[in-house]
Amino acid sequence: MRRPKQNLAFLILLLPLFLGFSPAEGSHVSPLTDLLGKTVNFIILFGGLGFLLAKPLRRFLAEIGLSVEKTIQETERAKTDSEARLESLKERMLSLEQEVRKIKGEGDEAGQREKERVLALARQESEKIKSFAAQEVEALSQSARAELKGHAAEIAVSLARANIVRRLTPELHSHLIDESIHRLEALYEKPHSR
Repeated sequence: MRRPKQNLAFLILLLPLFLGFSPAEGSHVSPLTDLLGKTVNFIILFGGLGFLLAKPLRRFLAEIGLSVEKTIQETERAKTDSEARLESLKERMLSLEQEVRKIKGEGDEAGQREKERVLALARQESEKIKSFAAQEVEALSQSARAELKGHAAEIAVSLARANIVRRLTPELHSHLIDESIHRLEALYEKPHSR
């Protein structure tokens, strides 16, 4: 079978030589012969190229097909991996959102507890300050009262002294001395009489 193909290929190669020469026309070539010659040349050229390049071209196309198939498989695998990672990230995002809500809630609760603790401390400090202020006011009040009493006593003594000095005349003075002497005598006489 190989032999007839070689013979046919040889005849096709020689055919343009026979078509180009016609004894009757000489140097003029008919348009039909010219078209037929060009067509045969085209078929021979591209047929020969196809014949010579068929195996390498098939091998090249098969390699490209395998490469494309491998790329498609890798792409599918990468797509599957990416989808799995995307699902994992979505789940993680949902868990993160829940965790953020939980942390926010815990933070709000902790903030509320801290606020209550600070307010309680502030109330305690306020009560301490009020108590201290009341004690200080009481101490200052007692000190002022004592000072006023002392001052009033001084004024009273001073007034009494002035009143005594004013009222104590020499006659009254001698009368008081006489009276004191009589009392002392009476006091001393009574114990001796016993």
